[in-house]
Order: sequence, then structure tokens, then C-alpha cells
Amino acid sequence: MQRAVVGGFVLGGVLAWQAGLAQAEALPADALERQCWLAHTTQRTAVDLREPVSVHFSNLKTGYRVRSPFWVEFGIRGMGVIPAGNKNEKAGHHHILIDTPLPRDHTAPIPFSNTHKHFGKGQTGTEIDLPPGRHTLRLLFADHAHKPYFVFSNEIAIEVTGSRSDPGPKVLPGNDFQESCEAWYQDLRAAPRKAEGREVYVKNLRDEEMVSSPFTLSLGVLGAGLGVAPAGTEIKDTGHFRLAFNARGGGNVLRQNLTDGRTEAIVDLPVGDYEVAVSLHDGAGNPIVKGTPVKFSVNRRDR
Repeated sequence: MQRAVVGGFVLGGVLAWQAGLAQAEALPADALERQCWLAHTTQRTAVDLREPVSVHFSNLKTGYRVRSPFWVEFGIRGMGVIPAGNKNEKAGHHHILIDTPLPRDHTAPIPFSNTHKHFGKGQTGTEIDLPPGRHTLRLLFADHAHKPYFVFSNEIAIEVTGSRSDPGPKVLPGNDFQESCEAWYQDLRAAPRKAEGREVYVKNLRDEEMVSSPFTLSLGVLGAGLGVAPAGTEIKDTGHFRLAFNARGGGNVLRQNLTDGRTEAIVDLPVGDYEVAVSLHDGAGNPIVKGTPVKFSVNRRDR
């Protein structure tokens, strides 16, 4: 059997897929909405290596207009995630600064307040409810004692347009497509996520999408206090991601084991049709949650 290297890992072997708690998220059924979603695939899955260590919002950008409550996805590159109280020089946990500047004293623990939101259980995203108007958001990564690493995102400014119960934007045809597509897409990306039980999921790719390679997969956990932590730790309700790539129609199975607690993976695959299953494993490697495989295709290789 051939073996391959994907994203820096030696891969190969055979895997029997197991159904998980979450179904693979489908592409929009409406033709215009599907066209709009697919127009943003390259942006969502792009590889960004400009900074070896950085945090960023996976689903929001400055200028977005959303209804509230809205969902915020955390992205981290070059470090892992681990719950607060667990010392690890290569991992930490997220904080959101809302309508407030960076702390002046970077050696002091981040305060607990309405404008300094802590995610010390190793979360990968959260729901936020803010009143209508302009708001600023920034991610700040910190250590076991809530003291900031010198790792923070750019500040983004978003506009809350109203309540999530208000009618949302629609994608319109013809000359109105581009503007209406952007409004619909921004609101959809910020839609709150709900889980029945525990869930692991791919944040930025839906079933049957097409990507160019290499590409980035962003990963999330949801439900029942579930969090992320590196392998080798013994922290309740936390685990690290494993990715299994299968060539559809048979062939080699490719794997990535994100033992350091990373929540993003850079993947490089030849042109072809694949499916990826994401699972979460505890510190000893035992499975906690297994997700349903997501089918996708690579149509171009940019290298």
C-alpha cells in the first residue's frame, strides 16, 4: 500500500467510518444561496502562513453586518488550545474583548467583565448577544493563569442590525446578486450553532464542496462543556482532533492527529474526490465524539 505525506504527517492505513452525532452540513438548497456560498469557498479555506502564531475570527470580518445573537468562531495557528489552570507553554485559551482596548498591563491576568469574555474550558466558539449598533471585537490568547501571550487578533468592527428573530437578508438575482449575496453570507456565517448532545464539526466546509489544494480546515467542538486540550492531558470533557481522509471509491486513507491541541489543519491532497471524518480523542487517545464524514473534491493543486 502506498503511503503519503499530508500537511507534514505520514499517512496511510485503513479506516472503517463510524456515524457520529452530527450530520454533515449540506450546501444550501436554494440555487442562488448555493452560488453565493460557493463563491466564498476559496476565502474560507485559504492557507495563511504570514504569521506563524496568530489568532483570528474564523467566521467574522470587519464590516460584517449581523443579527444578534450571533456566533463567533475562534481560530488559532501555531499554538494549541487547553483549558485554563493547566500550564502549557505551547497552548492557552481564548478571550474576546468587546468594545474595549487591549489591556495596558500585559503581565496582569485578564479581568472578568462584560467586556472581557473568558473561554477557559477550551471552547472553539461562542454565542454573543449585543444591542444594535457598531461594536468592536478582538481575540486575546492567554496562559493557564489568564495572563496574555503576545498573541491577539486584529480588532474588527461589526454592525448589529437587529434581532435574530427579524427577517434575514435574501440573495437576489441579476444586478442585485453581488450586494445581496454579501449581506446573506455575512448573516449566515454568524448564525448561532445549536448542538444536540456533543458535537465535533468542520467549520468552513460543507458536504460536496470543491476546493483547491493546499487548503485549511477549521475545526470546532460544541455541547455539554466540551473543550480542546493536547494529547497526554487528563482534563475532563476535553480532547484533541483527529482527521481521517478517504479517497472516495477506494484507495488510501490519510490521517492527521492534532496532538498539540490545534484547531486548524493545513491539508495538501492531489486532485480527486474525498471524504474527511473528524473525531475528538481524550488525553489517552480514546474517542470521545466522532463526526459524520464530509464529502469534498479537490479540483486544482496550487503548487
